[in-house]
Amino acid sequence: MTAKLKKTVVMVGMMGAGKSAVGKELARLLGVPFLDSDAEIETAANATIAEIFARDGEAFFRDKEAQVIARLLDAEPCVLSVGGGAFLRAATRDLITRRGVSVWLKADLSTLWHRVKRKDTRPLLRTPNPRQTLAELMTIREPAYAEADLIVQTTPEYSIETTAEKVVEALSARVDVLGAP
Repeated sequence: MTAKLKKTVVMVGMMGAGKSAVGKELARLLGVPFLDSDAEIETAANATIAEIFARDGEAFFRDKEAQVIARLLDAEPCVLSVGGGAFLRAATRDLITRRGVSVWLKADLSTLWHRVKRKDTRPLLRTPNPRQTLAELMTIREPAYAEADLIVQTTPEYSIETTAEKVVEALSARVDVLGAP
């Protein structure tokens, strides 16, 4: 990659969309660090996301998440994966838009369900009918995700590498984000 990243690329979307996997490959392609806001929160809190949710509730978690994202956006440009609910807050969306560029990895329900159904690390899916919960979360969240700066469709047919290349293509149209070194 010869272009230089000028702003942090923030990967947004539903759990299971591939934000971390694609984000890591994207960071490799761009030659920049990859960071995950959930991992940063867990390190700072010395607790898992599930433990924070159980102990302090979602509102507390979202406040801390917004603080961590703001701190990471102030650092050197990188690829940043944020939790599925982070982009729902208008203030966080605005912050990301002003200081970085958001990329919504858009996937359909069956793809997402296939990717998350065997994982027990998703506190919001600890319900009697997790697939229905996932569908309801999609319905609620997609209007916010649609406000992302760029939208990249991801499908089961795309490899992680192909999806990352599609993100690079989308970023290439933004000279304010990916420009000459």
